[in-house]
Order: sequence, then C-alpha cells, then structure tokens
Amino acid sequence: MDFRVLPSGPRITLDNLTAPACLLDQPGDLTSLSLTIENGLIVDGPPGERVDMARAMVFPAFVDMHTHLDKGHIWARSPNPDGTFMGALNTVAADREARWSAEDVRRRMEFSLQCAYAHGTRAIRTHLDSIPPQDRISFPVFQETREDWAGRIDLQASCLLGCDRFSEEGPFKATADLVAATQGGVLGLVTYPMDGLRDMLRGFFRMAADRGLATDFHVDETMDASVETLRDIAEIALEVGFDGGVTVGHCCSLTVQDEARALDTLDLVARAGIDVVSLPMCNLFLQDRHAGRTPRFRGITLVHEMKARGINISFASDNTRDPFYAYGDMDMIEVMREATRIGHLDHSDADWTHAFLTNPARATGFAAPSLAPGAPADLVICNARTWTELFARPQADRIVLRNGAAIDRTLPEYSVLDDLMEPA
Repeated sequence: MDFRVLPSGPRITLDNLTAPACLLDQPGDLTSLSLTIENGLIVDGPPGERVDMARAMVFPAFVDMHTHLDKGHIWARSPNPDGTFMGALNTVAADREARWSAEDVRRRMEFSLQCAYAHGTRAIRTHLDSIPPQDRISFPVFQETREDWAGRIDLQASCLLGCDRFSEEGPFKATADLVAATQGGVLGLVTYPMDGLRDMLRGFFRMAADRGLATDFHVDETMDASVETLRDIAEIALEVGFDGGVTVGHCCSLTVQDEARALDTLDLVARAGIDVVSLPMCNLFLQDRHAGRTPRFRGITLVHEMKARGINISFASDNTRDPFYAYGDMDMIEVMREATRIGHLDHSDADWTHAFLTNPARATGFAAPSLAPGAPADLVICNARTWTELFARPQADRIVLRNGAAIDRTLPEYSVLDDLMEPA
C-alpha cells in the first residue's frame, strides 16, 4: 500500500507500528503496538479494519514550548549581517520598529503555524517581543490567532523584554496586566548581569504571583563563563517560595563554567523545581561565532547533567528564518533529529523522547501527549522502523493524523509573504 494512504472507515486498527517504549511505560528502546481509532480517539476493544503499517514509527503530536512566532520569516528583508548574537539583536530591533504592524505579525505568525500543523505539532508556546508599544500590537494579534487556531494548535504567549526594562510600576506593570488579561499568557523576561538583579527578580516573582502567572526566562545565552543569572533565578525562586511555574531557556554559559560551579548551580535548579528548555539549533548557529575562526563550542546546555538530577528538560524550535536563526520550519522531528546529533542523546538513556512530548507538556500545562486509550488520535507516523532510519531522512512523507483523520500536509509557499519582504 501507499504509506501515505489510510482507510477512512469508522473504526480502523493500525497494526504493526513501532513506538518509543517509554511512551507506553515499558522498559527498553522501541516496542511494537497496534492502535485502534474510532470517533477521533484511540480506543480499546475489538479491532476495526486492519492496516499493516510495516513497522512505521508513531508518535503523539508534538509540543513546541519555546518559539518566536512574531519574529518568524523576516530573514529575506532583514538578514543577520554577520551571524552573531548582537547582529541578531540589532537587526530584529530595527525590523520591529519599522515593520511590525498587526497585519505583518499576523501573516507571518499564520505562516509559521501552518508549517507547524503540517509537520505534526499540536501545542506551542511563543515569546512575543513586548517593548511598548509592540506589546499592544502583538498580544491582541496573538489572542485572535489563538482563537482562530483552537482545535488545531493550542497556543500560549510569553512577553519578552530585557531585565533592564523591569519595574513594578510603569510600562512593565502595564505589560504584565496585558499578559494577565490574555488567555494563555505567561510572564517572561530576559536576564543578564546588572546591578540590582536579585531585587528585580524578587519583584518579578511578586508580580507573577499577584497575577497568577507562570514565568519563562531567556537565560545566559552567551559563552561568557562569568554570566550565571540562572543561579540568581534559582536562589531567588527558592527564597521567595515561588510555586507558579518557572521555565528557563538556553543556559549556554553553563557549558564553559567551572565544572563544580556549574553542577552546583544545577543542584539549585533541581531543588527549585525549575523546568529547562534547550534550543540547540539556534544556539549552534549563534554561539561562539567569530569571523574567520572555527567555532569551538556547541552552545547546547548541560542536558545530560540536568536529566541525571531529575530536572524536567525539553527541546524546542526557537527561532525560524529570522536574524537569530536563518533556517528551521517549526518541525519537531527536525528538532529531535538535530538535538540527538548535537547533544549526543544517542548512546544514552532510552527515554529522551519525553523531552519533545511529555516534558514540555508538563512544563507548560498543555495536555500530555499520549498513545493510551482515550487519548485523541493526534499522531505523527513516519516511514522508518528504527532511530537511524528516522534520523537519516527528513520524513517528508510522514502521515499526520488529527482526530483520527489524515490532514493535508501541503506546506505554504514562501512566496505568499513576498509582499512583506519588500524594502520598507
């Protein structure tokens, strides 16, 4: 049979599938299973019309917990001039000030969501640049988009500002109130060394607690070993007893710090119950980039050491075709493949699959992906029988099921954004 063609009867059974054993709470690496689908759900009971899936690998639809839908796809009009982190910051700032109208943000956000849906993602948290007045543009667009995509992709949004802009009154208070009024809102911040950072963090957690908001930080996205605001976040979260949810992303400087110091910081992170998301593709692109010099460092944070301490570690897409990362397509299979290569997840524990599904759902509060009876039949099925077959190819012929039905996986043409790429 054509791998991409499935029957559409009222009850079908997909026989001879392969799945990561950890998703079924089984020991080992991969396991065989059959899934019966009826009325859009995975169900128990007698089989329906049987289809031999020839050992194809199956996953629940993915959770992408750290993205930047508002930045996506501006590379064509605003490329990074030198590929560096500062080049990205400055280029995005100029593009945002000149171009980020509600219509511009909405169309680029919609493009990214179409890609994510076609690739098999069912839940996304996005960060939204929130330097006023951009917050008053992007958050209403997000809320409208969230409603439009309900039933296809669940969405959350975290505000994104540098810690030097924080205050418990004034503009940041207004932004925090806007986030609190937005369904799916998360209070976010970028941290870096500055005078008074620890007092600022106390105020930030106070604002989040007062509004009942989870928090999400961009942290230590640098190869400077002296930068360790992750430690400050963990210590202050423990001090104030914040229990509303803390996520940190990047944490690159850990990789170049003294080993004992870095591991001691991770012990604090574990005690504080902080969730960590690693963004290996973007960090590999930006970190340790110097003209005429081969990079020495990968930028990926200490994921193995975190996992060993019971820290909830996830991986996500991060930026897509913008000055922070020139590539990507909101494809969690790609993220899984590249994270495995970059972070040496192979020849390691057999349950890393959780880092792309269960762990991000736990960190964000999205519904947990599942292959168990009663779960929605939101599935990604790949024409691969083993990990090496899965990661050797892009799986462009994958099947994506939503509510038990195969969706049209046609990706949007880049040309539909051409008019937005013309010079300002």
